[in-house]
Amino acid sequence: MSLAAESPSPSPSSSSGSDDFAALLDSELELASAVDSASPDDPSTSLTGSDDEEDDDDEDDDEDVVVEVEAAEQSSTKRCKVEVQHQDRGTIIRPDEDAIEGSSQNAQNKICPPHPGFFGGLCFRCGKRQDEEDVPGVAFGYVHKGLRLGTSEMDRLRGSDLKNLLRERKLILILDLDHTLINSTKLHDISAAENNLGIQTAASKDDPNRSLFTLEGMQMLTKLRPFVRKFLKEASTMFEMYIYTMGDKAYAIEIAKLLDPRNVYFDSKVISNSDCTQRHQKGLDMVLGAESVAVILDDTEYVWQKHKENLILMERYHYFASSCRQFGFSVKSLSELMQDERGIDGALATILDVLKRIHTIFFDSVGYLSTRI
Repeated sequence: MSLAAESPSPSPSSSSGSDDFAALLDSELELASAVDSASPDDPSTSLTGSDDEEDDDDEDDDEDVVVEVEAAEQSSTKRCKVEVQHQDRGTIIRPDEDAIEGSSQNAQNKICPPHPGFFGGLCFRCGKRQDEEDVPGVAFGYVHKGLRLGTSEMDRLRGSDLKNLLRERKLILILDLDHTLINSTKLHDISAAENNLGIQTAASKDDPNRSLFTLEGMQMLTKLRPFVRKFLKEASTMFEMYIYTMGDKAYAIEIAKLLDPRNVYFDSKVISNSDCTQRHQKGLDMVLGAESVAVILDDTEYVWQKHKENLILMERYHYFASSCRQFGFSVKSLSELMQDERGIDGALATILDVLKRIHTIFFDSVGYLSTRI
């Protein structure tokens, strides 16, 4: 900060600060010289002279006293003048700093609350701790651990995302995993027929085009639904895509790696059961996108009680014997029959055509034209 900006300008009726300071130094030097000349160590001014000398010098001493007093008075005046000026500077500087600090605090008080959100337990606008406030909002742990957003910030982000999506001619697609894009089974649930057919061996083959995988750490097998890779590639040109599963977080992340090994479709947008705000229910409150442009693909309707109008109900994919048993089918599974769904005209191919029509209708409709930015 420039000192010139902090210092008050001298008034026309007074001398500048540098002149006052020089005058003060001159007065102090004159006073010091007078005192030194009267010092006992100076022989020429010794107080032990004769009576005659004292009588002769009485008049001179009186004059010296007058000079010294005047010098002291001038010095005092100059000192007072400089001190007052420094005090004046202080009264100019300090209120400005106080005003800035007070203005900043007032601005923060006016802005927070409501807090836009918290990261690591601290408001990312004003720095206040989350545990000191009764904070409404939603935890977005799947975006970043420790992130919690308030209602106003979620609305702002959704509005911004909507503008970007419409500019890119995209909508939002929420994808379930189990029985929609994949089918999984525990190793201990594999049937005798599946074992005899060597299903575990097939899942362990190092084939880049395979669709059957072993999740070693979870003791599971996973089968990708036919046509899923082409489905994701084409859908990604029309939709911003999320995974939303009732499975555990670790499981969801492992499946996302199988579906999206290069991390080009989902990035961090993988929502699991630990993220849900309502037990046994999925909700669009966990999606940082506008509900009005969201399409949901899921094989289970009851988990979307609040968003049935956004849901396209999928035909369930039953590949493993355990999946058929789970839903009460007393028939051989696809794996036991060594068969699979058709890819080119199967469930995902059919749904992709539906999504293309939805996309076309939305962006070619009058409703879209009225919302363009």
